[in-house]
Amino acid sequence: MSAYPKSNDVLGTTNRGTACESGLCTLCRADCAGKCETWLSSLKGRSVLYPRDFGLITAGSGNTEHVGVSYNSLRVQGFAYGAAGVAPDRTTNPDDCLFTNVSLETQFGAAQKTPVRMPLMTGALGSTFIAAKYWDSFAVGCALSGIPIVIGENVVGVDRTAELADGKTGSAPELDRRIAIYKRYYDGYGAIIVQLNVEDTRNGVAEYVLQKHGDDVVIELKWGQGAKNIGGEIKVTSLDYALFLKRRGYLVDPDPERPEVKDAFESGSLTAFARHSRLGYTDLSSVEQVRENFMQAVDYLRSLGFKRISLKTGAYGMEALAMAIRFASDANLDLLTIDGAGGGTGMSPWNMMETWGVPSILLHAKAREYAALLASKGKKVVDLSFAGGLAREDQIFKALALGAPFTKLVCMGRSIMIPGFLGSNIEGALHPERRAWVSGNRDTLPKSVRDIGETPDKIFAGYHDLKRKIGPEAMREVPYGAVAIWTLMDKLGAGLQQLLAGARKFSVQNITREDIASANRETERETGVPFITDAQDELARRIISA
Repeated sequence: MSAYPKSNDVLGTTNRGTACESGLCTLCRADCAGKCETWLSSLKGRSVLYPRDFGLITAGSGNTEHVGVSYNSLRVQGFAYGAAGVAPDRTTNPDDCLFTNVSLETQFGAAQKTPVRMPLMTGALGSTFIAAKYWDSFAVGCALSGIPIVIGENVVGVDRTAELADGKTGSAPELDRRIAIYKRYYDGYGAIIVQLNVEDTRNGVAEYVLQKHGDDVVIELKWGQGAKNIGGEIKVTSLDYALFLKRRGYLVDPDPERPEVKDAFESGSLTAFARHSRLGYTDLSSVEQVRENFMQAVDYLRSLGFKRISLKTGAYGMEALAMAIRFASDANLDLLTIDGAGGGTGMSPWNMMETWGVPSILLHAKAREYAALLASKGKKVVDLSFAGGLAREDQIFKALALGAPFTKLVCMGRSIMIPGFLGSNIEGALHPERRAWVSGNRDTLPKSVRDIGETPDKIFAGYHDLKRKIGPEAMREVPYGAVAIWTLMDKLGAGLQQLLAGARKFSVQNITREDIASANRETERETGVPFITDAQDELARRIISA
């Protein structure tokens, strides 16, 4: 049974299924009629920051989540004076120090800096069919919001129309499509990150990306993810497609070439196949060998011409975490994404996802500890991104503060996918002729949406703001899923600005560990963040004793 409440009467939100730490349902459906906090925020935007029914109510905190160690057991600090990070063209006059003036712009990278409008990026959206179906919404929404999007592993390998031969990719239409859609709306903020796993490396995906799309794409080496420790998986329901994937060199389970498996599929007792990726580094047995292999891989990518290279690692133990931080730093990589256990976007063995790996807050706390240790030795530390079950603006703030000053971004998976689903369902209901194209799951608007409005300009709180940004002509071509992402980003951005202003930080780049405190002693012990009444206690005693 979940320890997290399913509903929030103050905001008027409720979870369809079991709630998890992020506030999302453990099982998030593309056809959901609502209405968790992320779902509602994708329509109503920043109004979801406040209690509903203003003028009729009073509201008090119902938070009882101080027990145990999680991001919810960290508290955001507030301060009574000061104004750090005020832009040079502004004063520290109260008329200028408004939360709306807090800058969320930041950057990541080593030699070449990549600017972003908000300290967010997507999780890896790879070969799962749901990523392909909703890519237009994801890519357009992220490009307009100015945040990086990650094209995950195996996109080329599972593409029937891709041409692969002798370790080379001759054409990759699906990969090309995904890159082109993001680039169409890219305006200098954000980035496209293309991931490589074992199969992608064998298929020459990096070489193809550079030749076809140039060095403005960030290439990412992948060690793992927080959902599972056996590599990427998808489920296919076609025997013909399963046979195709096996011919492409993938492990397909059960083996579609076995006569008894074919018989079982044809009789209906077997309905699907699982396609698996390979584990990396299986021929290595020591830290030294891993380091040598990793450095060779980075050197090769640089020799091809890639100027920006990142690494994605999962919820492994402390040795692997230390290797990722040290090797990525020594290789002068641009970003290291550290994905804690518990997250996932679709195809992970359930009990593996429930029981494998290091939970996010513990992994992130140790990552910051190791990064600080490396910095204390005079070494440059790679820019970090924290991932794993994060969805709300307070969790973004806490993750950035927990990893400060090394953490530049927060990586969010399902919480950025939800508005893509929601907007697509609304577009399909309002425009039946587009339903197949946008992968809409509904013939009519559910009551939860009709209660807000029945036309896009009334349904999406961010509609007019986005229209003002790109103009009415361009607005006609933007998928509603992208409008929903824009609207959610507005809510997350405004909420983050408010938290930063309360901490007297007028730039997200000024966030520090002192901006959070632990709500219980166990969290203090595990994260190194002082207990809430110990933080600033020495300063307080000086004031009293003066």
